[in-house]
Amino acid sequence: MATTDLRAELQCSVCKEIYKDPVTLPCGHNFCLLCINKTWNWQWQIEEDSSCPECRERFRRHTDLRRNRTLCNIVEHFLFTNPEQDGSETLCIYCNSPVSAACRGDISLCDYHFSFQTKSADCALSAKSSEDMQCSVHQEGLKYYCSEDGVCVCASCFVHEHRGHRVKFLNEAAVNKKKKLREVLEKLILGRKEAEIAVHNLKERWRELEKEAANETERVSSLFSDINDKLKALEKHLLGEISRQEGKLLIPFQTLVQQLETKKDELSMDIHHIEKLSSSADPITVLQGKEPSTFAKHWNGFLRNPFDISYLNPSVWNLDVGLILETLHTGLAGIHIGLREKIYGQQAKDMLLDIDSAGNHVVVLDNKKTFFYSETDQLRPETRWRFQHYQILSTRIFSSGQHYWEVESSESGQWDIGVAYPSIERKGLQSYIGYNNKSWCLGRVDNKYSVTHDSKEKYLDHLPSCERIRITLDYEAGRLSFYELSDSIRHLYTFTATFTEPLHAAFWVGEVGRKDEKDRIRILS
Repeated sequence: MATTDLRAELQCSVCKEIYKDPVTLPCGHNFCLLCINKTWNWQWQIEEDSSCPECRERFRRHTDLRRNRTLCNIVEHFLFTNPEQDGSETLCIYCNSPVSAACRGDISLCDYHFSFQTKSADCALSAKSSEDMQCSVHQEGLKYYCSEDGVCVCASCFVHEHRGHRVKFLNEAAVNKKKKLREVLEKLILGRKEAEIAVHNLKERWRELEKEAANETERVSSLFSDINDKLKALEKHLLGEISRQEGKLLIPFQTLVQQLETKKDELSMDIHHIEKLSSSADPITVLQGKEPSTFAKHWNGFLRNPFDISYLNPSVWNLDVGLILETLHTGLAGIHIGLREKIYGQQAKDMLLDIDSAGNHVVVLDNKKTFFYSETDQLRPETRWRFQHYQILSTRIFSSGQHYWEVESSESGQWDIGVAYPSIERKGLQSYIGYNNKSWCLGRVDNKYSVTHDSKEKYLDHLPSCERIRITLDYEAGRLSFYELSDSIRHLYTFTATFTEPLHAAFWVGEVGRKDEKDRIRILS
């Protein structure tokens, strides 16, 4: 009976359970620390003053709660000497829910809050271990965690410095934090995996770029070596031609010089003879010498025609510079053509349009290289190969090698040019060039360039500056490139793909030119 009376005296009037961390209010009534804090927190939320749950005496909002150490010792002694009997209901000190026998210990917890302690035995702090951790201010065991300040606190800290804060049991706070950490960890692991994939892809692309750069370096070096060899051969040929012309022209010069040298010697002899006679003092010697008329014969003839002046005519004696320059131009043009074929591939000189594939609003001229849109139906027979829309393919297909062709459009035209597999659809939206996985194209609409493949369209920054376009195809390398042929060649875009079928040149023309037949596309190759 005495034990029952004592138990009643040691019960908190709020939770109806033996005091846990008992505190005494200024009015003298005792309560569990958590119970009075929960009560006052609720009163503050409804904007009421703090009051005693028993006598209703009101207190200031920040009234200090003092721990009743004497009552605490009495409770501990009572619990030690009078363990709870079966059938007596014990409530969770946190939520007032019934406590199962398996969850009863130094701190009474319901199944839910007890799980926070037992869920992770290797990580969660037990009540005993938390008691071993002392508050540096009050020298009491750390039992709670203040989420607002991010610190572990003891009961006195809870009552004073952290009163009104969001406070949880250490184990519950730790489990909640671990849950958040696991969520963050999953995201970080996923992020790391994505980063690893990105790094792998970048390194793969890095290696591809290094390989591509090495191949291009080797190719360019080979091109320059070939150019140098051809230039040296051309130089040797031109120097040989100059030397040949020089030798041919010098032969008449040598003959004339010899003739003039002979005449000069004859004149020198006559001069010497006349001078000797003129200086002689002997009249007989003078009179017996040659008559002046004899010398005048040579002299008069020479004066009349001293030598053939036609040899001084530049048209006769100059080199044939025109032939030399023509040879130089022809040689350089040959080098340029050979270089262009090595860079862009062979020119598709036999590129013609396939009328059997032309949509019935596409007009093809007789040369089969020029076409445009027309409102007039061309009434061609419907076949499985004919496009429904304003499109047309080339007759030629490419299944290997490097090739290029050039086209020219009207200034205001809208068009698509590119390549397509023979198996491209001929009807429906999937038949448009670029709007399927069987075709690639460069387009021009509203004075803007765009590239399209598999319905993915990308606009280019470069605005059109001319109407001539070069298309280059490297089938094995899987490269399709477009160049604008203005004053200087400008690269517009390059598709990279693995081609699995032969390729036709493919074209689409818009309706801009329906009243002006000058709006057209013409194949220049």
